[in-house]
Amino acid sequence: MTLNKNDKITIEITSLAKTGNGVGRYGGMAVFVPLTAVGDTVEVQIIKVTSSYAVGKLINIIAPSVDRAQNDCPVFSKCGGCSFRHITYEAELTAKQGFVKDCFERIGGIDTLYEDIVGSDKTEGYRNKAMLPVGKDKDGNLLIGYFRPRSHDITDCRSCALLPDVFNKAVGNIAEYIEQSQVSVYNEANGTGLIRQIYLRMGPTSKEVMVCLVTNGDHLPKKQLLLEKLSTIDGIVSVVQNINTSRTNTLLGDRCITLFGKKQITDTLCGLSFNISPLSFYQINSPQAERLYNKAKEFAEPSGKTVIDLYCGAGTIGLSMANEANKVIGAEIIPDAIANANKNAEQNGIKNAKFLCADASKAAKIFKDENIDPDVVLLDPPRKGCDESVIKTVCEMSPERVVYISCDPATCARDCKIFEQKGYKVKRVASFDLFPRTSHVESVALLVKEDK
Repeated sequence: MTLNKNDKITIEITSLAKTGNGVGRYGGMAVFVPLTAVGDTVEVQIIKVTSSYAVGKLINIIAPSVDRAQNDCPVFSKCGGCSFRHITYEAELTAKQGFVKDCFERIGGIDTLYEDIVGSDKTEGYRNKAMLPVGKDKDGNLLIGYFRPRSHDITDCRSCALLPDVFNKAVGNIAEYIEQSQVSVYNEANGTGLIRQIYLRMGPTSKEVMVCLVTNGDHLPKKQLLLEKLSTIDGIVSVVQNINTSRTNTLLGDRCITLFGKKQITDTLCGLSFNISPLSFYQINSPQAERLYNKAKEFAEPSGKTVIDLYCGAGTIGLSMANEANKVIGAEIIPDAIANANKNAEQNGIKNAKFLCADASKAAKIFKDENIDPDVVLLDPPRKGCDESVIKTVCEMSPERVVYISCDPATCARDCKIFEQKGYKVKRVASFDLFPRTSHVESVALLVKEDK
């Protein structure tokens, strides 16, 4: 049976894609249908047909799935944030476990032990970091929210269920400041306007909140009005301006100006105190991050060993192992993060850890050239995964174990396949949901050097 655009068909949804779209089949062709759940029988209008798949628009749910849940967000499917508000959390976890396993088997060709996914205790208000673009619509109305899927059009969303109440209050008060001060907002099309993003961070344990305005220039009019608006909100201990004048998709610039309070906030993770600056990495869901790091520690078996962390950020993962390891050496390309990492080691009384400012490939070569022989290498790269040169140099250092933490199971599986070709075997893979209701899932893989 041939499918054509505008055809109306009835199909059963049999799986979920990583995007959150349901997948059914018609005449052997995969049909992707947003806002559907596994087990739904649906009427669909075809809106796109390619040689290998089709995309349909949901017209009617003929028989709903037991996985289906009531959506409680007015901008769900428009804002580009959540993917799974229309299904139960149990169904979401099952899907995410499947995403990880599918990537490792299909992309990596890896047969290993897959541990049960670890779900989050909180599915609402769990984010300790938010970045909200600011703009205006065609009628000049202020927009603060999230980019629509596959676009840079802003969906207005000033009260997001994934954010803590203090963040939503801050967004509302900043909106008042923008409208009352008549400060300009960024126009991506021509690069004009001042306020680009509202950037919020919080220490979930300390309850300290940082508010950061990302601006397209140094001068921020009526700063006192902004500070007055924010002073009414309990917990805000830092107000920072980040300067980003680039005409790129880069979210933050290199320069920060502290307008009020502290330059950085603090928090506790894995029993250690950490400083968090605007530019340093810190996991978004802290309780889940602790579980993830504890699993990484279990996989690493760091007792008495030399541990190298090649994407160390503010040092959180490596420092969580330092009390058992003989030595921890970290590397990160962001200078602020390295400064934080060294300060974090100092303030926690950790003397067996040091941190180097360099990208992962250069750092790996430096360690190899200095004949540093790690027993364990930790990898927690960005979404794109590791450069092959990093994998090559890690294998040349010949650690007993490699522990690979990833926010993208597809690139992790790709890289693990290369590791296996170079003599390492993936022994276990664990999955953690750090981002409930979104399409993202974290995994941690244990690779062990095989005897020759």
